[in-house]
Amino acid sequence: MNIAKLSRDPRAIKALTGLSYQEFSDLVPVFEKSIYDIRMQKRDRKRRAGGGKRGVLQTTEARLFFVLFYLKTYPTFDVLAFLFGFQRGHACEAGHRYMAVLETALGKKIVLPERKINSVEEFLQKFPAAKEVFFDGVERRTNRPGRTKNQKKTYSGKKKAHTRKNVVLTDEKKRILVLSPTKSGRRHDKRIADKFMFAEHVPPDVLIVADSGFQGIQHVHPKTWLPHKGTKKHPLDVERKHENTIISHFRVCVEHAIGGMKRYRAFSEVLRNTLGYMSDMVALLAAGLWNYHLGYAR
Repeated sequence: MNIAKLSRDPRAIKALTGLSYQEFSDLVPVFEKSIYDIRMQKRDRKRRAGGGKRGVLQTTEARLFFVLFYLKTYPTFDVLAFLFGFQRGHACEAGHRYMAVLETALGKKIVLPERKINSVEEFLQKFPAAKEVFFDGVERRTNRPGRTKNQKKTYSGKKKAHTRKNVVLTDEKKRILVLSPTKSGRRHDKRIADKFMFAEHVPPDVLIVADSGFQGIQHVHPKTWLPHKGTKKHPLDVERKHENTIISHFRVCVEHAIGGMKRYRAFSEVLRNTLGYMSDMVALLAAGLWNYHLGYAR
């Protein structure tokens, strides 16, 4: 893998990592520092940093490229091992290890979304410039569980498939501010938002814009825009349809943010990983990488 060659091919590096070469280069030193910090946290360490046998990925650039390539293209570990010269088990181990390092690096860059807001004061402290926020749910398909109990738990009536779900809260600049913990697809979007009290902890003067799936949050937050819902016997009139069109124009930014997360196929394709924490980690990394990219896009 000639990573230096990618500096002359902007299209290729974006297709392989989801980042431009400048974004990739600026993330390398933070990624290297994160590797060192994680190694030094091991209490039973008996070897100095940098000691031991040299692995297949000998440079920081190669390690960062490895994990970004996995998230962007989402190959099986057999394919990943063949491309990088690993044994399959070593490719799996390296993928999990460097995803944890990437999470630490993105945390140092302060681009990871919050997982929960506990009060209005905390919201104001973390997002003082927010004037409008947008709610939406995002689902990703997963393999059908073997046990009947788990099948019922993960089945989404909306998608007619077994899924995992997150609720995102974004601002008008498409930055993902809050990402809920990953839950089973059976849970409704509003139920997840209610559990983590998303609407209650948004300041009263900040406008909330959401889709019709969040009906009811207007009772806990005074400044809320929700689409009007019609029925067969009581269809919407022209004025309310026009209002719904205006609301959809406002809330399209949250759809763009979710689309930014789905640039990484590890988040958009059917989840193959069986470890419980992988779905949540992939969602967090996809959101963090999108926020990191936005910092350069502006």
